[in-house]
Amino acid sequence: MALIDSSGTRPSLPLVDRVAAGIRALPARPEVVIDEVPAPTRLATYALAFSAQVHEAEGAEVASGRLVLLHEPAGHEAWDGEFRLVTFVRATVEPDVAGDPLLPAVGWSWLLESLDTHGLLARAVGGTVTQVSNESFGALSSQPSTAEVEIRGSWTPVVTGDVADGLLAHARAWVDLLCTAAGLPPLPDGVVALPRPRPGR
Repeated sequence: MALIDSSGTRPSLPLVDRVAAGIRALPARPEVVIDEVPAPTRLATYALAFSAQVHEAEGAEVASGRLVLLHEPAGHEAWDGEFRLVTFVRATVEPDVAGDPLLPAVGWSWLLESLDTHGLLARAVGGTVTQVSNESFGALSSQPSTAEVEIRGSWTPVVTGDVADGLLAHARAWVDLLCTAAGLPPLPDGVVALPRPRPGR
């Protein structure tokens, strides 16, 4: 899957193709697996999409997410720009944390801080944070309680200099958001994560 336009064809657009290639090769932590997925066809003239899963050392998935890059060459009034990034992140949390009324504000701060940590600017930032708790009853009462936080957000990247490099910096911030939601500690400056085989491979 790669860049597609609203007609379902794949035009030649080197800038966004370069961004797609950069995200596919994005240096990520060994706990993070990134895959290109089919992009939506009706949200913008051009679009590409990626999914990601974050796994614990034992292989259990603790967070997942999706990033969609939309491009409207003539600009989009609601976006206040030509590009729009849209994300959805879901992460497992402790059941007692899921009931914390501060969790939505904390979850939203993770997105803002991921951009700020990379020194990135954005316009028209918006989104929602949802707390999800599941309790099992009756024949399923032996199953443990589960809880998740879901973060939905979108923003218009403010890019100076090389556009493709700027968009890739926003994609790196998205990976940081995933890792924060998964509860992974940040890597020290100068430390490069080594890749590991994907789960099940």
